[in-house]
Order: sequence, then C-alpha cells, then structure tokens
Amino acid sequence: MPDSHDAPALRWGIMGPGWIAERFTESVQAHSRQVIAAVGSRSLTRSKAFADAFGVPAAYGSYEELAANPDIDIVYVCTPHNFHHQAAMLALKAGKHVLIEKPIGLNAAQARDIAERAEAAGVFAAEAMWSFFLPKFDVIRQVLDAGTLGTVTTVTAEYGEYFDRSHRIFDPGLAGGPLLDLGTYPLALITEVLGAPEYVHALGQPHESGVNAQLSAIMAFPGGSQAVVNTNVHNFTPTAATIVGSEATLTIDGPFNMPGGFEIRWPDGTRLRYSEEPGSQVDGLHYEAAAVARAIADGKREIPQRTLASSIRTLDVADEIRRQVGIAF
Repeated sequence: MPDSHDAPALRWGIMGPGWIAERFTESVQAHSRQVIAAVGSRSLTRSKAFADAFGVPAAYGSYEELAANPDIDIVYVCTPHNFHHQAAMLALKAGKHVLIEKPIGLNAAQARDIAERAEAAGVFAAEAMWSFFLPKFDVIRQVLDAGTLGTVTTVTAEYGEYFDRSHRIFDPGLAGGPLLDLGTYPLALITEVLGAPEYVHALGQPHESGVNAQLSAIMAFPGGSQAVVNTNVHNFTPTAATIVGSEATLTIDGPFNMPGGFEIRWPDGTRLRYSEEPGSQVDGLHYEAAAVARAIADGKREIPQRTLASSIRTLDVADEIRRQVGIAF
C-alpha cells in the first residue's frame, strides 16, 4: 500500500459534522496531506464548534453554502443516512466530487440516481466503505483473484453491537435499526465476493422503539454458492467473517471490518497468516481519503475498491431484505 502522505492533497468539505466526520478528520490530519478546508451543517453553531476543534478555516450554517464554496475540491457527505442522497445531489449539482458515507443511499434507487448524476456531471463519486481500502482487504482481494481458495462456496458474516437507548439507531425517523449502520458491512463483503444473489430469504425481529432489532438472511448465488448474514443491536458480537473455498478457508479476525489480520487454512493443517495491527476507524479512514485523492488526480471517476455498481448491488440486496422483513424508511 502506498503511504497516504504521498497522495496529492485535496481540499475537502465536510457535510455533516458528526461522530464519523470527527474520526475522518482525525485520521486524515494525522496520516495524510489531505486538507479539511470547510465544514457545513444545518446548525452554524455545530459547524463552528467542529471548525474550532479541528482547525478548519471555514464553517457554514447550511449544506448549500458549503457546496457553493469554490475552494472545495470534494465533499465528504456524512449526514444521517436519510440525508445522504439529498446532500450528495447538492454537491454534485455544484460540480463537486463526492465521497458519501455508507450506505451511499437509503436504497438502490437513490444509489443509481447518484451514479447517474455523477456521470452526467463528469465528477468522481464513491461510497465511503472504508474497510475495503485497508491494507488487509487489498491482500484478501489478491488472494481471491489468484484463486488461492479455489471455488468460493460459502461466505458467513455478522455484525452486532450494543447501543445506548438514546442512540439515533433506535430512531425510526432516521432510518434506524442495524441494517444500514451495521449490516452494510457484512452485506458488502458477501456481495463483493459472490456478486448478486439469485435467492434471498430473510427473517427479522422488531424492537420496542419501532425499528428492526435483528435480522438474518440466507442467500443463494449462481453456481450454488451460499451466504449467511446476521446483524443486530442487542449486543456486541465477534463481528466475524469467513470465506470458504473448495481448496482453503479464509477467516478474518474480528471485527472483520477493522484493521487486523486474517488466516488461510488448508485441509492438511497448513496455515498461512497475514498480520496487521488491530485498530479502529481512526487508524484506517485515511486510506480511503488517499485512494480517492489519487483517483481524482488521475482523472478517474470511480475507484476499484468500491465501485458504484458494487454499492448499488449491496443496496439491491438490502432492499430485498427490507421488503421481506417489512422494514420501511
């Protein structure tokens, strides 16, 4: 992996100064030359507080003002889920490149709309599925491309976490429940490895707050491969992921979406380990920022680590799960 400090510097505008915006800013300021040049919120007070905390020179009290700033190269959309599409459209209409927090939209239709708008505007757009930009996923991609595992037959992935009852994940008005916050990670992994499923069967469990508390799904893919996913807001889980092949099995250390290692095991007992220091989002968000900066400098409008088609495919599956379980946003 090239050093993030070597990536050309872009001037970033933060649209939505929440928790993930803080982690992103911490990471890029510590590990790259990317410049956080402005921040925008529907609350000028919040924008100014963020700007003061991170040394950001410009703060705005609306998303529209941020998008109109001529000194911004790219907008990082990290609003609540149900504003991703609207915020991205503001930036795209202003001719800005966009990196949009996962999920890129509430549904596949919004993701397609973003992709079409970006193509028409001739600008870069991508979903900030930051895990796929980590060094370990670069190596996992090489392992899969080399056919080291043989034919992939099975993928299992899960993600559960405990949240205080006051967290927005329990707010039906903010597209709450685990599917988009947590389930996006295992669903993205499954669809990245196996593609689009031919068959999905999902089960859900309601939460007293009115959101979904837990869901599980089994999937079948062309050629007979299968996948199993679970995500919940009941409590912390190992957040494990395993890719089973006809020749070998790859097991990613939990949490699989964070920096860390993985192991390949063969039936004869042979083991091959990839070691990477465990870490948090702060330890890895700079990789996506640097990769995006390189892509834009090279004149690219997408990025291979997370293509727009891949983002749409994941949300197609999420849409089907929601339809079967009865989740409406």
